[in-house]
Amino acid sequence: MVTNAPKAFLYEPSSGTILFAKAPDEPFTPGSLVKVMTAATVFDALKANEIRSDQLCKVSEHAWRTGGAPSGRGATMFAAIKSEIAVEDLLKGLLVHNANDAAIVLAECIDGSEEAFAERMTELAHSIGMTNTKLANPTGYAEKPSRTTVRDQARLAQYILDQHPNFYPLFSLPEFTWNGIFQRNKNPLLGEIRDLDGLGAGSDPSDGYSGLASVERNGRRVIAAIAGLTSDKHRLQSLKEVVEGAWEFFTVKKLYSAGETVAQGWVFGGNAGYVPLVPKDDVNVLLARGGTLDYRLRVVYEGPLKAPVANGTPAGELHVIGKNGIVYRAPLVTGGSVDEGTLFSRAVDGLQELLFGWIS
Repeated sequence: MVTNAPKAFLYEPSSGTILFAKAPDEPFTPGSLVKVMTAATVFDALKANEIRSDQLCKVSEHAWRTGGAPSGRGATMFAAIKSEIAVEDLLKGLLVHNANDAAIVLAECIDGSEEAFAERMTELAHSIGMTNTKLANPTGYAEKPSRTTVRDQARLAQYILDQHPNFYPLFSLPEFTWNGIFQRNKNPLLGEIRDLDGLGAGSDPSDGYSGLASVERNGRRVIAAIAGLTSDKHRLQSLKEVVEGAWEFFTVKKLYSAGETVAQGWVFGGNAGYVPLVPKDDVNVLLARGGTLDYRLRVVYEGPLKAPVANGTPAGELHVIGKNGIVYRAPLVTGGSVDEGTLFSRAVDGLQELLFGWIS
């Protein structure tokens, strides 16, 4: 699988398989793609009952001048200064209109300022594993540029899908009329890639065009993120290549059935020296068609396990390793129990550990 995108990441969330990665951790400035993170932060505040969907938020002069009609800076929901707008309408303005004023009003309504809200965004990003992301504002304005990576954007998409499935349909809402103003969804990816139902796109004068897409087709969902493209046309073309590659180049392969022995784990001080390590569920991984020789398997566990060992004890992970590192992780548990051994067997184990150590 190849793409002209300088940065690309393709992920299959149900199995946790990384299908493709190209410069996945190289940072870029996302522009208005930041608004996906803005939305996720608002979703979290709603879920935590910090705000209500029918709560009214006041349009400050700052929000009006910086993100509204007077700003002349692109997308707006034309919110009037000092007016009050419900959170649910602001969210629709944010995700359908791509409205900058909606982003600022939401930030001020929740945290009092864009700066405080940006700190909250960054904290959320880091808490969900977006370790290479720092958010500077809720709009994506370049005066204080945010930084992220395509891997982190895929993590964000999965977080929204997992934690906020009730809000996810907002990303594909086709249109929204507010205050008598009708606007169609401004996400340039919607309707251009078959079965795409989110999430967003952005651009930056220095780092180019970026996109974050989620597509569900034939019972399989994939998440794709790209960045560094030279135009909106090239972004769409590259994103199509990456997304379609999930169906063209990959197929599901069962590596192990639930309960099947993957490896033996050493046991210290037990009436047996080993215990099977098994997956709790079937290990189904999307792998390149005909390219299984390009992958390696590795079992990682903290050993030796100390007796007594109960059946079903979490004991490590199975890693599937491709050209770009680990592409899949499956948790392993013990597939049997080991009772504590006799005093003599424990003494022998202790002597072996002292003289030779343990290899895990």
